[in-house]
Amino acid sequence: MVFNSLEFLIFYPAVLILYFLVPTKFRWILLLAASYYFYLSWNVELVFLIVFTTVISYCAALAIEKSPKKSLRKLCLAATLVCSLGVLLFYKYFDFLAGSVISAATLFGAKLEPFSLGLILPVGISFYTFQTLSYVIDVYRGNITAERHFGYYALYVSFFPQLVAGPIERPENLIPQLREDHRFNRDDTREGIRMMLIGFFKKIAVADLCAAYVVPVYSDPSAANGPAVLLATVLFAFQIYGDFAGYTDIAIGCARVMGIRLMKNFDRPYTAESIKEFWARWHISLSSWFRDYLYIPLGGNRCSRARHLFNLMTVFLVSGLWHGAAWTYVLWGFLHGMYQVVGILTKKLRAGAYTALHIDPDSKPAHIWRRAVTFALVSFAWIFFRAGSIGDLGILLGKLFTAWQPGEAFASAFDLMRLDLPGAAAVIAAIAVMCLLDRNGLSSAVSDGVVLTRRRAAAETVKYASLIWAIAFAWLVLLEGNGASSFIYFQF
Repeated sequence: MVFNSLEFLIFYPAVLILYFLVPTKFRWILLLAASYYFYLSWNVELVFLIVFTTVISYCAALAIEKSPKKSLRKLCLAATLVCSLGVLLFYKYFDFLAGSVISAATLFGAKLEPFSLGLILPVGISFYTFQTLSYVIDVYRGNITAERHFGYYALYVSFFPQLVAGPIERPENLIPQLREDHRFNRDDTREGIRMMLIGFFKKIAVADLCAAYVVPVYSDPSAANGPAVLLATVLFAFQIYGDFAGYTDIAIGCARVMGIRLMKNFDRPYTAESIKEFWARWHISLSSWFRDYLYIPLGGNRCSRARHLFNLMTVFLVSGLWHGAAWTYVLWGFLHGMYQVVGILTKKLRAGAYTALHIDPDSKPAHIWRRAVTFALVSFAWIFFRAGSIGDLGILLGKLFTAWQPGEAFASAFDLMRLDLPGAAAVIAAIAVMCLLDRNGLSSAVSDGVVLTRRRAAAETVKYASLIWAIAFAWLVLLEGNGASSFIYFQF
């Protein structure tokens, strides 16, 4: 079951109605049952993994809190890390590691038979594993107390709006909210629906539309030329943002209608003026998780410069591997790590360049330039992320830098991508609307008098109606062409 499905459009309203009818003390039962039903629609045979991870982390946290000796607390923490990360590593990375070992052996002349268990990746395992780890680590650090009620803790791990692809919630934010007596609130409902509509627009009208033109290039790189790779990569930048940010908006909106506020996960990342700022705006829940549970424990920036740079590279290499069991993801993480390292090492040089060229670093052209450079660097890195294999990556990079024949180059690119002028206009319009929504959102009708209220209410109605029409139209077009898709981050 995905958010952009008819099944969810039946499931969610049914859960919502029952949620406000059921007494508060029994709501956790309803939400837990709904969350497990949501997950069972994905992986019936692998539901035991989320149950196992939940039970292990719940018991470990209680044991840590009750243990009088620090050595016992460390042992409980270590056992939890081994169990939780062991399950993640086995299901997500076993086949990848086995294939890498066989490939390495082949380079040295050894002949090993290909070996693979053909494991099914449990949907959402990277997300709920990190969520349970943050809980156990925070209990170990003494930042929070262990949750005694198993039902509320199990709901924290499996809460269906953010179960599959985040945001990766912290226990101190989500668990107390699950206990609260949330009554139907008009403002929360309006804001929740607003977020959901924006999310559906990003996913259906932007991401899925861009995907239709990205797939022909990345599925057959050898047939592409330089302009095709460039255009497809730029479109993929907006596709993955619309896809992931769209999911997050829907998740936040679903929870908001229930009175539950999930953390912000995106903050206009493509307006960032540096790679560091980009990661402060992109997938914020994951970036902050790595900061708090890996980067700072490694020493952060409170150490020598060499160690600081090592810490950065380690975090980004792990982040790349977290995203997928493939060397392309590792290289993607490595590239972003190098961006950060180079940015730190050239900070004084860049400041001197502004002075030498008599450019005010706070001027509008300077801001635009930094945003353009950052977007170009991020988009280039997306090639590594999107490529289907190392071989495809090599072809794509080669085409990008060499295959720029004069004359019909862009016409050939449009033909390969199956992109015509109406399609291009639709993509540009959809991206422009998405950017406007991110910047301004949908205004609310604020009561400043009867005439003004009516005027604003009418304007709000038009905006909502237009957005719904755009979503419905795009959905119908995509369904007719079999272009509707799942969310990209569901595979992680």
